Amino acid sequence: MVGAAMMGFLSALHYWWPKMFGRMYPERFALVTASAVFVGFVVTFTPQFLLGNMGMLRRYGEYPPRFQVLNVISTAGSWALASGLAATVAYLAWSLVKGERAPGNPWGSRGFEWMTPSPPPTHNYDVTPVITHRPHNYHEPES
Repeated sequence: MVGAAMMGFLSALHYWWPKMFGRMYPERFALVTASAVFVGFVVTFTPQFLLGNMGMLRRYGEYPPRFQVLNVISTAGSWALASGLAATVAYLAWSLVKGERAPGNPWGSRGFEWMTPSPPPTHNYDVTPVITHRPHNYHEPES
């Protein structure tokens, strides 16, 4: 549950980043760190699930030898997860300073919120937009 929420938060953050700050982030780094976060999450929590099924209690001063390997794997996964999150924070911070200016609609979205410049001005729209299509009809040509 927490993993899905974390991945959802990171996805939304990356989708809305250009709209919020008017800067693009390096997409290649985003793909690499997303992979690191995903793999790190799986490698961290799958061994913990298996250990729970094997009967390991939640808190030990020292791990019994039969639980040692999976705990080491889980620790290594946590390092990958933390590294991926730290790298994400680093390139997003970098993009605030050196990222290229975001176009008004970098993702080609049909949503109404992308009809404003990025970041949006205080008054949102210079002219009231004329809506000629539904927001999710990507199969229809844009007019």
